[in-house]
Amino acid sequence: MTAAAHRHVGLTAAAAAERLTAEGPNALAQAGRRSTVAIVLDVLREPMLALLLAGGGAYLLLGDLAEALILLAFATFSVVVTVVQEARTEHVLEALRDLSAPRALVIRDGARMRIAGREVVRDDLMVLEQGDRVAADAVLVEAADLQTDESLLTGESLPVGKTVAAEGLAPDTRRPGGEGQPFVYSGSLVTRGTGIARVIATGPRSEIGRIGQALATLDTEAPRLRRETTRIVTWCAAGGATVALLVVLLTGFLRGGWVEAILAGIAIGMSMLPEEFPVVLTVFLAMGAWRIGKVGVLTRRAAAIETLGSATVLCTDKTGTLTENRMSVAELWLPSGETLALGPGVTVPEAYRGLIETAALASAVEPTDPMEIALHAARGAAPQPGASRGALVHSYALRPELLAVSNIWDDGAALVLAAKGAPEAIAALCHLPPEPFAEMTAAIEAMAVRGIRVLAVATAAPRDRDWHETQHGYDYDLCGLVGLADPLRASVPGAVAECRGAGIRVVMITGDYAATARSIADQAGLAAGDVLTGAELAALDDARLAERLKRVTVFARIMPEQKLRIVQAFKADGEIVAMTGDGVNDAPSLKAAHIGIAMGRRGTDVAREASSIVLIEDDFGAIVQAVRLGRRIYDNIRKAMSFIFAVHVPIAGLALLPLVFGLPVLFGPIHIALLEMVIDPVCALVFEAESGEDDIMRRRPRDPSETLFSVAMVVWSVFQGCAAFATLALVFVVERSTGMSDTELRALMFFALVAEIIALILINRAFGSSIGQAVARANAALRYVLGAIASVTVLILFVPQSQALLKFGSIRWSDMALALALGMVLLILLEACKPLVRHLLARLVPAGTRGLAATA
Repeated sequence: MTAAAHRHVGLTAAAAAERLTAEGPNALAQAGRRSTVAIVLDVLREPMLALLLAGGGAYLLLGDLAEALILLAFATFSVVVTVVQEARTEHVLEALRDLSAPRALVIRDGARMRIAGREVVRDDLMVLEQGDRVAADAVLVEAADLQTDESLLTGESLPVGKTVAAEGLAPDTRRPGGEGQPFVYSGSLVTRGTGIARVIATGPRSEIGRIGQALATLDTEAPRLRRETTRIVTWCAAGGATVALLVVLLTGFLRGGWVEAILAGIAIGMSMLPEEFPVVLTVFLAMGAWRIGKVGVLTRRAAAIETLGSATVLCTDKTGTLTENRMSVAELWLPSGETLALGPGVTVPEAYRGLIETAALASAVEPTDPMEIALHAARGAAPQPGASRGALVHSYALRPELLAVSNIWDDGAALVLAAKGAPEAIAALCHLPPEPFAEMTAAIEAMAVRGIRVLAVATAAPRDRDWHETQHGYDYDLCGLVGLADPLRASVPGAVAECRGAGIRVVMITGDYAATARSIADQAGLAAGDVLTGAELAALDDARLAERLKRVTVFARIMPEQKLRIVQAFKADGEIVAMTGDGVNDAPSLKAAHIGIAMGRRGTDVAREASSIVLIEDDFGAIVQAVRLGRRIYDNIRKAMSFIFAVHVPIAGLALLPLVFGLPVLFGPIHIALLEMVIDPVCALVFEAESGEDDIMRRRPRDPSETLFSVAMVVWSVFQGCAAFATLALVFVVERSTGMSDTELRALMFFALVAEIIALILINRAFGSSIGQAVARANAALRYVLGAIASVTVLILFVPQSQALLKFGSIRWSDMALALALGMVLLILLEACKPLVRHLLARLVPAGTRGLAATA
């Protein structure tokens, strides 16, 4: 190899630099990232932030520096938290790129040099050795027993042999997969042999790059929850802005004092804007990403966690996902017709040990090929008594015209030739008569139906060291057949069973043969159904494909572009599609699916970039845990949203009530900010910590058309809010009529509102069970929230400066008792109303009962 390499000069350094400048680096384009400045600008467009800044400016005009600084502090805190959260999300992709572009050994100016993969250019001469990852698409000018693993492009787990290119070969004829090609491909791995290849395509022009460009034509769907939340916040903001403007105009014209009128309008706008919706969505999904990260799932798009909980179809590839992408000897066959199925605890009889020994001797001394590794492992588990490998003295490599390899060994006493390869090639070397050949063929077909790849093994005894030019020069005897299988991952059957129990249909999409794919599907526990091949798929139009989808559970011999078509067909049929994969060929379908699930260990950068979540340990079983958490997160989001809807009714009501009676403003922007920027988000954390419902993995996925803000949820939430406001308004009117001062009344109503907020928390976390059961259910966040509220209450009660800042008068203990009693009254009232409300909703909104139950 060394002498051959030095016959080549390669590009000059200057020519390579010019080409790198002209054609660009040998790298795939990365997805665009938002800068910190762009994130800040997005945050500054939030309505609540604008109201806080406006309120702070108004207080500055009044000369009230303390209130202004507090509101500006709230605004600054909101900006900092949001920017940090968004920046972390933007950096996720950077953290994922642990498999950087491979380095390459090239020949330039007649000398070898190792350079970064991104610096390889067209017409570079790459030196390929065992264990190298190919840096660019190239055509072979020299090759010696060269094999590459192209599974990342083709999905096939076994390496393929390579040959030197013929004169005048057109580069456009290249396509990954298949024996005897003169092309090597970017991202593939050299598993055996050596070679020199001239680069013909780099970066986006390579096979990997073409798939990467296909990703650019696919738009990632905006998360449905975020779309719904944005819509409801927009409606509420429009309504709140209208009411706030009317309040400003009426107050300004009727009472004078336009600055006070603006403050009143800001308070009304803040009370009616449910800005907690996007906050809760961000926090819940971020916490969800952290929770599933603990079970080995890395989240690239947090919203995918929720979507995974609603998945109806899970499309999975075979190699490396359902299987371990490593070969093991599964079955042995002797020419006598005897067969042996291997497995845990199976002892290999003496009669079969010679077959295993010969197969191992026909392999590389230090194997990297998964198949040869399996043969060596089997040889170690079934040693041949007295067998000695001796020294390897000659080898015959795989050739396109003869798909077999032979090694000649010398143990000091005799020469032994061991050969293995495709059954038809070994049969030709052994000159098998028709009857033995038919028996061997029947055995091969029987193994293939069970998903087993078959190698034939033969032996010969060279007479001397005058080696023949080809393997055909020896007299071979057939030793038998070795069946190899890519074993199923141990966690897969249980994970598939849980998916099916949760109403998720699991289908396999693979490039493997139909018999092998069906066998693996049966072992994995996939539902019985049809097998559809790539050729059959190509013959179907979209309408006929949609009809076939209902019966197919295995797609075999599928090309990459067909995977994308399958995913899009499922989506067109209204399914929520999750797609697993690890290879470059999976990337378009990963991006097109609602949830793309990439493998972390074997997955390519392209696949992970296209995915929504990454299985860090390639554990298929982690998908089930992600589904469970996704459903739990969605349930808890519904609970939190219901609470927020309910709590805004009394807040807005108490902001408007004094204006109706011509009284001074009860709550100003600082009070609303304290309630909404501290109490509400903190209380919402209680719902994030709620444990999953008992039936969470026994339900069918929710209807994809079901909205987050269902009619039932909105009706129940508004009912709760109106009940809370009614009790507070009654106390307000009564206490005002008794002559209570404005400052005392403000303090009483504030603490009474806090008590009712706590009641609303308890009601909304326990709609489906009694209050006693809810209290008994462990939730550490609830204890922390109650402790924080108690601490703030004590601070206000016993620190005069805080009372002065909030414009609170002194509070009698009887008033505090009244505030607590209002919370208890609301809790008892809503608990008693639950059965009645459930019954009315079931009659008025038939589809709403399920949505209402989902909020509990």
